[in-house]
Parts: sequence; C-alpha cells; structure tokens
Amino acid sequence: MPNQERIINIGIVGLGIAGTSMIPAILEHPHVRLAGVATRNKERLEKFAKDYQAETYFTIDELCKSKSIDAIYIATPTEFHKDHVKIAAEAKKHIIVEKPLAVTLEEADEMIRAAEENGVQLIVGHSHSFEPPIQKMREIIESGELGRVTMIHNWYYNDWLYRPRTPEELQTELGGGVTYRQGAHQFDIIRLLGGGKVRSVRAVTGVCDPARPTEGNHTVFLEFENGIAATAVYNGYDHFHTTELTFDIGEGGPLQKATQYAASRRAIKETGSQSQEAALKAEAGYGGKRTKNYDGAEKHHPFFGLTIVSCEKGVIRQHPDGLLIYGEDKKYVVPISKKETGRLNVLDELYRAVLKQEKPVHDGHWARANLEVCIKALQSSKERKELLLQYQVPVVDKAAVN
Repeated sequence: MPNQERIINIGIVGLGIAGTSMIPAILEHPHVRLAGVATRNKERLEKFAKDYQAETYFTIDELCKSKSIDAIYIATPTEFHKDHVKIAAEAKKHIIVEKPLAVTLEEADEMIRAAEENGVQLIVGHSHSFEPPIQKMREIIESGELGRVTMIHNWYYNDWLYRPRTPEELQTELGGGVTYRQGAHQFDIIRLLGGGKVRSVRAVTGVCDPARPTEGNHTVFLEFENGIAATAVYNGYDHFHTTELTFDIGEGGPLQKATQYAASRRAIKETGSQSQEAALKAEAGYGGKRTKNYDGAEKHHPFFGLTIVSCEKGVIRQHPDGLLIYGEDKKYVVPISKKETGRLNVLDELYRAVLKQEKPVHDGHWARANLEVCIKALQSSKERKELLLQYQVPVVDKAAVN
C-alpha cells in the first residue's frame, strides 16, 4: 500500500462476539474503513449487507480476492488461525488475528513465516495489554518515577467456564480452556509490563468439572530475565468474582449488574444439549438476541481482573477514572480519557505499522512468546516442574524505532 494512502480498507472474517465487538472501533477510527466481511452464517451476512455499505462473502478466500481490501481481521476459532492467516498473507493482505495466535508453536512459526515472506504486517489482538490503563502503566514504568518494577500480579475470578461455549472452547487440544483462551490475555499484560522476556514458568492448572473437561483454573508463576516475579491466577468456576475488588467493573467496562449467586453455573447446567449451548453462544454474535450493547451504560476502561504492579517506590493499580498510584508520600489518581479504547489501539497499531512503517509491539513474534507461556504452563502443570522458555522477545522500544 502506498505511504500517501491514508485509509486502510479492512474486511472481517467471522461475525461472532470478537468480530462484532471490533465493528464500533473500525467505524470510529479515522484511518480505517469497514470494507467487507466473510461469514458462513447466511443470516448474519444478510443483516450485515443491510446495515453497511460493504462487500459480503461466504469465505475468507473470496474476501481476500477483493482488490479493494487492504487488511483482514481474523476473528475465527483458534484452530483455523493458521490456515486463515496463510490465505490472507498469500493474498498480500495485512492481518489482525485474534488471540491466541495458534495452538502450537509450529503453527505460529508457519504464520510468522507466511507474513514475512509476503511482506505483510501481522498483528495479534484484541488482547488486554492494548487497553489504555495497561498502556499507561507501562508508560509510568518506563519513566522510572517509581523506580524498578519488582512484582506484577494479575488475578481474575469469574464465570468464564459457564458462559455459553462452543465445543472447541472446551477442548484444550483445540486451544480451549482458560490457560489458552484467558491466559493469553494475562501473559500478554504481564509481559508488556515486565519488559517481555520471561525466563521460566511454573504452573498448576485445574479441571474441576467433568462436564466441562478443560482447564478452568490456573496458578502460574513467572520469573523474568530481569528478575521481576509475576503471578497469573485465573478461576472461571463462577464462585467468587474479582469485580468485588475492582469497583464492580469487569472486562466489558460498564458496572456489573448484581445477579443471583452462581447464575451462570446454574444456567449452563440447565442447558439441554451441546447444540443448545452453541446456539446460545451464537446469539451473542452479530445481530443476535444476546449481542452486548453498552450504549447508555456508564463507561469505564475494562478491568481484566485485579492487576497490581509493585515498584521500588510505589504500587500501581487500576481505578475507575484511570490509575491509582500509591507513592512514597501520597496516594493519587492518574486520570485516563475514556475516549481511547483497546480496540482502537489495535487498529492504530495496524495503521502505524502499515502507513508509518513503525514496528508493532504485538507482532507474530510477540504473540508466539505469549503462546509459549500458555503451552509451557500446561506442560509445567503436567510435569510438576519449572520450565525454561526460549521464544521470548522484549517489548519494542518505540523511541528507538522512531
């Protein structure tokens, strides 16, 4: 794409929750245009065609043949990521692909190679390290005002395992379970704040419900090359929720409405069959009865659990209005505008990589490093030992790149 061209025409593959959630950001970004979509769901495709002046296709192959499409946002299940990235790369389309990048490191290598050989950008998101509070935490860390980072912790308790799930989301070998699906967020956040290069992993994962035979919780200890210690704790079994510790704000952003205790757990156990559960999940996709609409809701930046960064001279955590800093002499809030969002930042990273030739932070190598932590955490739990990592990369120094 020529440098002087200021608009990236993007096509979405998949109109489930992820693809649907990206549409408002695409419409808002000044340098990105919603130009097309591909989905095998005929009802969604027809509704999309009525809602937007954009090209519509049943397959990614057809979408990628369009000369008017510059980039592809791949929001399909993880087991399809490798093939879909290769199709887009070989069609010379820039790529945003949902997390986790892949199921295996070998698949990740193929995807990175396909993008590099075809000269296209590969960015992985939306992951929660794109969110403005996490970005601001990183900025404060880099400033050195609180001294060296010593510890990073992200703890998240919720109902993830009992939200409506498709079959692959409950199969670890297909990239299902909380360590693949949600650890990808946690490790992404922790690695961004810690500098990127994790030395080793020691983890314990748990499968506590035979009816949901995949990892529903994990405790992961990470040691960075620079000496920072970190923990990622996740429990998706719908007992305790960390919204009790995060001002009643969850990962969606708005205040969480009080519901009956363990409502998700009971509701999913009352579902009659796997097909009925998959149908419920589909209703949360584009045009569905359960599609989330936050218009009119009190807006906050998402809280992906409780994130606490300890430094030599203070502690940082998230606050409804930005960040809460516990300094040596006082406690104070650093405000963050609510106009900026994580998904806008995903698109902006693509824009800057494609049109300004800025090296992206969340490229294929970064995503492979996150995936390595997921894989090694699962392996560590099985083998009951600490495992060293070999594919870790540092956070891109934007000042050095520019």
